[in-house]
Amino acid sequence: MKIKNLLFDLGGVIMDIEKQRCVDAFVRLGLPDTDAFFGEYGQTGPFGMLEEGLISIDEFHAQVRALIPGDVTDEQIDSAFNEFLIGIPVERLRRLEELHSLGFKIYLLSNTNPVMWNSKIAGEFKKDGKTIDSYFDGISVSFEAKALKPSAEIFEYTIGTLGIVPDETVFFDDSEDNLRGAERFGFHTAHVKPGHEFFHIIEEMNLVHDNR
Repeated sequence: MKIKNLLFDLGGVIMDIEKQRCVDAFVRLGLPDTDAFFGEYGQTGPFGMLEEGLISIDEFHAQVRALIPGDVTDEQIDSAFNEFLIGIPVERLRRLEELHSLGFKIYLLSNTNPVMWNSKIAGEFKKDGKTIDSYFDGISVSFEAKALKPSAEIFEYTIGTLGIVPDETVFFDDSEDNLRGAERFGFHTAHVKPGHEFFHIIEEMNLVHDNR
């Protein structure tokens, strides 16, 4: 079947990330056992609960503050959390636009949280003069779905909310667990390994040629 849709993960695929920057920032704030809260593909404690949409931003701030000896502000917490995100090269944004111009529907599926989403992520998508909604035909994020990849619930939510057919869709992610989760729903998948660009993978898969 012809591929009509390209579904992208955010961190590690479109946006460059580095967990250690975030860990170091929270160490400086005095958060004990910092490493235990942050994984490459997901978080635990209040960080994970925020990502899954189980607590509000205010509750998140209060729970993190309770873990840190001494006084810290909401702004300090948010700033440390955003250190996880390095940024989006403009070339990737322009490649997304090119794919749109070729007739693909472009979608986003991300485990993320409202702190990052409404600050650093929103800002990065504006760096070429547009907004995040300019690049995607639909967006599915964990804190709205109240489910995390690779759970069945988030893929069910994504299919229903975005109205996409898995067999007409290629899902790009840097996590093999997430890709396996998508495959169980019939998505075609592509693993974006560290140092690889999604647009090179698309070229290798001949998706552009096949879409003409």
